[in-house]
Amino acid sequence: MRPVRVGLLGLGTVGAGTVNVLRRNNEEISRRAGRAIHVIQAAARDLTRERACDTTGIAITSDPAQVVRNPDVEVVVELMGGIEPARSLVMEAVAAGKHVVTANKALIALHGNEIFARATEAGVMVAFESAVAGGIPIIKAIREGLAGNRIEWLAGIINGTGNFILTEMRDKGRAFDDVLAEAQALGYAEADPTFDVEGIDAAHKLCILAAIAFGKALEFDKVYTEGISRVAPEDVHYAGELGYCIKHLGIARRRDDGVEMRVHPTLIPKRRLIASVDGVMNAVLVYADAVGPTLYYGPGAGAEPTASAVVADLVDVVRTLTTDPENRVPHLAFQPGRMADLPALPIEACETAYYLRMRVDDRPGVLAEVATLLGNAGISIEAVVQPEPPAGITEASLIMLTHAVREQQMNEALARVTRLAAMKGDVTRIRMERLEGD
Repeated sequence: MRPVRVGLLGLGTVGAGTVNVLRRNNEEISRRAGRAIHVIQAAARDLTRERACDTTGIAITSDPAQVVRNPDVEVVVELMGGIEPARSLVMEAVAAGKHVVTANKALIALHGNEIFARATEAGVMVAFESAVAGGIPIIKAIREGLAGNRIEWLAGIINGTGNFILTEMRDKGRAFDDVLAEAQALGYAEADPTFDVEGIDAAHKLCILAAIAFGKALEFDKVYTEGISRVAPEDVHYAGELGYCIKHLGIARRRDDGVEMRVHPTLIPKRRLIASVDGVMNAVLVYADAVGPTLYYGPGAGAEPTASAVVADLVDVVRTLTTDPENRVPHLAFQPGRMADLPALPIEACETAYYLRMRVDDRPGVLAEVATLLGNAGISIEAVVQPEPPAGITEASLIMLTHAVREQQMNEALARVTRLAAMKGDVTRIRMERLEGD
């Protein structure tokens, strides 16, 4: 059979990696897909730039619309990033009856509902494995490998930049700003690192994972998002002394009254396997009723790891070119007419344990005052650490771990605690998850 002809929108790091993987593993990919896959055209911003791949036989243009409108291109691979013009180009490709593969998590998180609806009407596929966790096949695992399960919750380290920063803070006692500067120098973080360190990138990915896990619409605006810029070295230190480490987690949990979706710094027990995921690596822990907990680990970014997922999607597209559209794996795992109307819960309704750190006057009775206010709010304390302050210092640190409680209760209790005369500044609060089976 003749090869399937592909057009790339973007020939940067991932685009070049995709070309390299397709060329190097051409025979193996053809055996798996049933047909060869050839890139025949690609769009790039700078036509004079030296490429990190062999572009022989690939027509390169600076106009991505030419690729979408090329009648010989059967599958469009969108690797541009951003919302526009990526969204318009993807919608045009779908309207023209072309299948689409994309690595664009922001596009899927914000406009996936519309894109998938149009794709279903047009009878084409929109594949997006590479949009979440780079080379880890987490979307396929949830959508297909765990299809016989009811997924209860998932928790993921899904941003390598944040994980690198927290790893360095833990291992070397460094401050956040110091490690961030190194991450930028190494190319792990952008000049403007907001998307990474404030959790927006992870929230895009969590939104997608939650939709697939629970069969619900994509609702990025309902994801609670909190970054790691306020995590202090002393928090990392005290967490370690208490048997925990701090990770920037994306957590989605099914409850009877809705779905929790939240991204925030989280204390997790050191004994959990996911706690040992360090540096720029990613991992997603999924708890399902039949199989129990499963962990998916690997590189969350990079040219060929991400290209691995892009090519896997291309193979899926090629395999289904002759398949009745009604029998394809649905975009969000569940049949379009069977999606659940699960409300996204506000952070105030979420339940979790807490790590609390406060600066207080070093005098008798302060711990009892704080414990009384927490107890009156229905919050029980699991552990307390009160390090001895250096000689001559009149303030002390007070560290507490609480049992699980609703966020609203904790908010109300801390509002009272901060008004105590003995308090010096705000209370540092980090949520805790034990990541045990429900």
